[in-house]
Amino acid sequence: MRNRIVFTLAAFLLIFQANAIHLLIPMDDSQRNHLKSYGIAYWVLQRNVEVKWLLNYRGGSFLIQHHPEIENECVVRGVSFESIADAQASAILNEIAQPEVNQDAVSMNKAPRIAVYTPPNKLPWDDAVTLVLTYAEIDYDVIYDEEILNGKLSDYDWLHLHHEDFTGQYGKFWRTYQHMPWYQQEVSINKELAAKMGFLKVSEMKSFVTREMDQYVLNGGFLFAMCAATDTYDIARAATGVDIAGPMFDGDPADPHIHDKLDFSRTFAFENFQLEMDPNVYEFSNIDATQTRQVVRENDFFTLFEFSAKWDPIPTMLCQNHRNMIKGFMGQTTAFRKSVVKPDVLVMGENKPASEVRYIHGERGKGFWTFYGGHDPEDYRHLVGDPPTDLNLHPNSPGYRLILNNVLFPAAKKKKRET
Repeated sequence: MRNRIVFTLAAFLLIFQANAIHLLIPMDDSQRNHLKSYGIAYWVLQRNVEVKWLLNYRGGSFLIQHHPEIENECVVRGVSFESIADAQASAILNEIAQPEVNQDAVSMNKAPRIAVYTPPNKLPWDDAVTLVLTYAEIDYDVIYDEEILNGKLSDYDWLHLHHEDFTGQYGKFWRTYQHMPWYQQEVSINKELAAKMGFLKVSEMKSFVTREMDQYVLNGGFLFAMCAATDTYDIARAATGVDIAGPMFDGDPADPHIHDKLDFSRTFAFENFQLEMDPNVYEFSNIDATQTRQVVRENDFFTLFEFSAKWDPIPTMLCQNHRNMIKGFMGQTTAFRKSVVKPDVLVMGENKPASEVRYIHGERGKGFWTFYGGHDPEDYRHLVGDPPTDLNLHPNSPGYRLILNNVLFPAAKKKKRET
């Protein structure tokens, strides 16, 4: 009788070991909710459980040690998952490790600390990143100029820039919206904050803020920006110490020799650009192609590049998707002219016929940055006063997935791009 019990227990253990011990969260077309899947991965990392990111395997799937709580969380959030045995998980890892296969597994062990740089009034726009972080249930802190100038950036691994105008020209909304309450409130808030922090002008404060952000990246931080935060950041960096704002913005004329004084060595992504000095023109420079692009909506797409998962894991992570062609979307800064992109910048998504790039990445010191053109991946032309996008209607958005790839990236073991 005792031998029978021992045999039964041994058989049970063998069956248990062969049965479901891992959760595979697929990120191909079988996934019901791609966006909330990232939230699951982040939630697991918050509990100090390892997540393996399977690059180029079924759209960039996640492999996690099985825990009942994780399975329950997937069910609650409507995320598709597959229960697989240890042997199946090992077979997958062995398969993608083969040198001839353009796949790889990246370990993530700790949830990145996330900050969103956003103004207190947040008008006149909503913000795609805060929308998707909220929808995916990923925690983040809100910070602004005061916190950054007081040294708070070092508390965070990842920083997103709300579509801020770092040039001190208040988004160049002056001509159309100068009499609107939200515009006047924005001007008032920024002027009061600049005075509080000891600056004579908002443009000077923004310049110091970008300097702190630059140092943050140099020290190992990750910066992500969309829409006008991309080009105005680089414009502010190039124009350090130069007055580029007209009298309607800061009370005195801009420097008449601006273009002789721009220093492109300070910028992340762009060089040799020309500023748009007319305050009545809703454009900052010729970095952005919004006003001149000849792309009809039906043909507005950009293509993601394919990278080597084993040799170029960083851009591979940032491009994980179930689609390699992403529908375009407009913004105050929609797309970047290829002619002003620095040669060492990594282009990850472009509209080649239009000679414009949409999704770019680079390294600076110990850190990384990504710029993503456009305002909202699921709202082609988002206008002032439009309601925010309801992501319940777009749970599988390829355009929004690119944002969330960047959110998880700091959790992965970093490896510089091969040169």
